[in-house]
Amino acid sequence: MAQLGSEQRPLAVAIVGSGPAGFYAAEALLKSELAVKVSLFERLPAPYGLVRSGVAPDHPKLKQAIKVYARIAESDDFHFLGNVTIGRDVLVEELQATHHAVVFACGAQTDRRLGIPGEDLPGSHTATEFVGWYNGHPDYRARRFDLSCETAVIIGQGNVAADVSRILAKSVDELRHTDIAQHALEVLAASKIRDIYVIGRRGPAQAKFTSKELKEFGELQDCAPVVDAEELALNPESEAELADKRSAGNKKVYELFVAYSKRAASGKARRCHFSFLKSPTALLGRERVARIVLEKNRLAGAAFSQAAHGSGESIELETGLVFRSIGYQGVPIAGVPFDAGRGVFPTVDGRITDEGAVIPGLYAAGWIKRGPTGIIGTNRADSRATIAALLQDLAALDGGADKGGTAAVCQLLQQRGVRYVGFPDWKRIDQSEIERGRPKAKPREKYTSTREMLAVLDA
Repeated sequence: MAQLGSEQRPLAVAIVGSGPAGFYAAEALLKSELAVKVSLFERLPAPYGLVRSGVAPDHPKLKQAIKVYARIAESDDFHFLGNVTIGRDVLVEELQATHHAVVFACGAQTDRRLGIPGEDLPGSHTATEFVGWYNGHPDYRARRFDLSCETAVIIGQGNVAADVSRILAKSVDELRHTDIAQHALEVLAASKIRDIYVIGRRGPAQAKFTSKELKEFGELQDCAPVVDAEELALNPESEAELADKRSAGNKKVYELFVAYSKRAASGKARRCHFSFLKSPTALLGRERVARIVLEKNRLAGAAFSQAAHGSGESIELETGLVFRSIGYQGVPIAGVPFDAGRGVFPTVDGRITDEGAVIPGLYAAGWIKRGPTGIIGTNRADSRATIAALLQDLAALDGGADKGGTAAVCQLLQQRGVRYVGFPDWKRIDQSEIERGRPKAKPREKYTSTREMLAVLDA
């Protein structure tokens, strides 16, 4: 019998998730010295994951990675199957039966909870909901955000919190020629929000913004950044952190906060307040959010290991709109072990484990493997590492039987009446979105439902 990975017996690998981690895993496989057939599964008809539906519409350069993914998809040994949900349309066991290995690259799809009273009141939302809504993600198209209040609060000080704040802060003129969803643009045009509070539980030295993202707030058309100079006082441990060469990025962020604290009143219609050392303890209101209770914190611990501890002193802030942006976690898939505490699939070197024991043929890459850290490019090295482990396991993956790969799964889907979308189908949808955007001088006008995307293919 021919060796697995030869032209006579190609290595068949299923990848679940078509975001950066999934495409980089496919790239690593296709660039290996083996003959490989890749089946890439995506539950939506549209590929690219968070590059399409997570990157802010006013940051188009970050979406350039899509060009790389599209080139990967043109390989004859690559097969995209969109509109297919693994665990429902196709079981994990069926992927194992039709492929030599399965790589899960399905990301971290949900937000962590605050765990405070009132968190589920109307007016309290996750950052994921809002980001998906303004980016036209089908899961969030029907969400409703009441922007009729004057004050919005974002809990968290990472780049997603910056995106949410910036979209709320920008004028319609700054957004209308981006690929923002039309339904979101119309709601934002009627926004009454004047004050946006971006609140972190730790101090200004520990804020997780990049300096590039934070700098943008000083350049907005009709919103001014506001920082209370008294909140910029640092304890010795924070001073030590900023003095360390590893904290060059944090130091730039802190210097921007200092510069913003010295700005005179601008007269702009909106203000974005950056506030530190506060944690939410409750959302109050009868029928919807009316106030947020914040406990003032103090930092304790050694430099680079400081934790926020409540002081017992609280303040209240009137608000009708709260977003939590405190991190993401993955969701379980039937047939795969799940670490609920970390929100990931448990792994060792990319190999999925069950109570510490490696499960042959199951792998993970990206956020579902390591948690929601890093930028788009971080996933490339991560996926390569996982594929390197997979290729090391080649002998163990060869059970002696040939695998049907993509063709076998397509046969299952056809038998079950599941309509899958291939990459040529996606290119038709993609081109239609681009054409829809031209009259509005937008790069594209996205379809915001699966039904609309499939209708393009039926036209």
